[in-house]
Amino acid sequence: MKVINTINTEKKDKKNILNASEKSSFSFIFTRTNYILMIVGLLFIALGYILMIGGGSEDPAQFSDKIFDTQRLVVSPILLVIGFIIEIFAIMYRKSDKQN
Repeated sequence: MKVINTINTEKKDKKNILNASEKSSFSFIFTRTNYILMIVGLLFIALGYILMIGGGSEDPAQFSDKIFDTQRLVVSPILLVIGFIIEIFAIMYRKSDKQN
C-alpha cells in the first residue's frame, strides 16, 4: 500500500509543479508596442473627427460654402482611414519569436 501511495504522491507533485510553471508563464496578449500603436491610431481617428467639425452657418436660412472645404472632404477622411488601418495593424501585430 505504501508503494502505491508514494507513486500517487509523486505524480501529484509533478502535476503541481507543471501547474505552477504554467501559471508563472502567463503573459498578456498585447505587448507595450500594441498599446502604443493603438493610442496612435486613436489619435489619428480623433484628429480626423475633429477636423470634420464645423462648416455650418450661423443663420439656417443662409447657405455656407465652408462645408465643401478640402479639410473636411479630403484631409479628414484620409486621417480616419489611416487611423483605422493603424488600429487593425496594432491588434494583429505580434513580435516574431525566431529562435536560432
